[in-house]
Amino acid sequence: MLIQTINQRFSHVIASFALLCLLLTIESTAMAADTKLPESNIPQVKMIDAAIQQQWFDYSLKPSPVEDDLKWIRRVYLDLIGRIPTFQEAADFAKDKTPEKREKLVDMLLNDGRYTEEFATHWATIWSNVLIGRSGGNMRNSFINREGMAKYLRDSFASNKPYDRMVYELISATGESKPGTPKFNGAVNFLADKVNMENGTLATSATSKIFLGMQVQCTQCHNHPFNQWKQQKFWEFNAFFRQTRSLRRFVKGTNDLDHIELVDEDFAGEGGRASEAEIYYEERNGLTKVAYPVFIDGTAIERSGYVSEVNRREQLAKLVLQSEFLPKMMVNRTWAQFLGYGFTKPIDDLGPHNTVSHPQLLDSLADEFKKNSYNIRELMRWIVLSKPYQLSSLITSDNEADDPAMGELPQFSHFYLRQMTAEQLYQSLVTVGGEAKGSLEQQQAERDRWLSQFVVAFGTDEGDEATTFNGSIPQALMMFNGDLVKRAIDVSAGSQLGNLANANSKFPEKVNGLFILGLARKARPDELKIATGLLQARQGKSEDALQDLWWAILNSNEFILVQ
Repeated sequence: MLIQTINQRFSHVIASFALLCLLLTIESTAMAADTKLPESNIPQVKMIDAAIQQQWFDYSLKPSPVEDDLKWIRRVYLDLIGRIPTFQEAADFAKDKTPEKREKLVDMLLNDGRYTEEFATHWATIWSNVLIGRSGGNMRNSFINREGMAKYLRDSFASNKPYDRMVYELISATGESKPGTPKFNGAVNFLADKVNMENGTLATSATSKIFLGMQVQCTQCHNHPFNQWKQQKFWEFNAFFRQTRSLRRFVKGTNDLDHIELVDEDFAGEGGRASEAEIYYEERNGLTKVAYPVFIDGTAIERSGYVSEVNRREQLAKLVLQSEFLPKMMVNRTWAQFLGYGFTKPIDDLGPHNTVSHPQLLDSLADEFKKNSYNIRELMRWIVLSKPYQLSSLITSDNEADDPAMGELPQFSHFYLRQMTAEQLYQSLVTVGGEAKGSLEQQQAERDRWLSQFVVAFGTDEGDEATTFNGSIPQALMMFNGDLVKRAIDVSAGSQLGNLANANSKFPEKVNGLFILGLARKARPDELKIATGLLQARQGKSEDALQDLWWAILNSNEFILVQ
């Protein structure tokens, strides 16, 4: 498929160019430099390193060497702000010879105002996908306003809002979902389409899973044999959402849904007694049972359904903030975001039936996160400066047994290869020259259209969806011929390729510049030789040769990997 595509694009250089693409689709086998990292002075980083190293010793594992600077900077840019570094950013980092250069870079990406917008947008995208899914707000007549959700999250991450405050706001929010409306509150989009579905059952399962790491959706209908949550607990938790409604607001003079308003209103109870406001559910044996709002730890609140007497959702938000599972779940999720795997699998299941790979470390990190006022940026800083995050992805004979993909508990003795997300790939292509023209709204619309092609929504009660961003034929064709890639290989002034092509340097140096920009390494001798042959085939036209080479790099397996 790759050779056929190249043949269509560059028929006169098929042999040399096909060989180049073949080389680029093979993962780099170059050994990582065994960089000696300075001992961190950050107590939480020391704690992580000590706990991980102890487990390496216990499991007779030897870690891979520390990743070299170019690969590591690519990794940390992708993970912290959602894109690869520019050539200049990579060059500036390479020039820094101070021992604490990695710590300085992390602090810059997290705290420097030049990166605030990118940081906030990247993490708003990640959390939009967590809270409302990739398809949330993109379906016709959806209650969700995706831009409203993103705006709330961008503002929260830009201001470094404490995580516990974010959670409280998301669970207890009231107001209108659409930016520009009188009562706009973007946080309402989390529950906008969940509270009206099946008496709030989706709100119940999503809230418990996302914020507490409790998988309770199965207990809606029956007791789960391996889960401490029973059917009674599910409906007691569900009772907290029974005062909440999503009210439709239509475009004036039409029946077209414009946005929703999330409100709390009195709940009379299914028995018609607002003073008790009970709900009923049926066990599998047909027996009807009653439930009132009771938190997972057994804490009950007043039963009244009158909002003036007790606002159930506000009480739930306060109880969630007091739970030991709140910081644990955030630590587990954030660790998985950076290391590829959490301490549990799946990451949002912290039940006693689920084995934790590093239980003491999870507890200790959760305590530190809470002590540090739920500072999300600090949690990220601890993780990306820790030893396991800085290791090479090279697997050695001393740690080949550490393979979570085979069902083993992760020991983090090497960095686990993973594919970029669709969002990271999009933003990386934009960074190297694929930026769309037009207003911000038009650019955002193009981005949403580009990303939507990879999402399949199943429409289940749990809001399940899947991504087809996995090397499928449509994805390959999009990368071969799509408008985004066409713009990324444009040699006009201002693009990364244009800047390198017009630089006052020799052709081999320009080739190395492309490899550093795309793959975070210099070209190998055989790749330089092929690039020179490509230049000859292009009759000495370096711009054309570099354009062909850049297209091949962008379409390589190596480019799309986080390693």
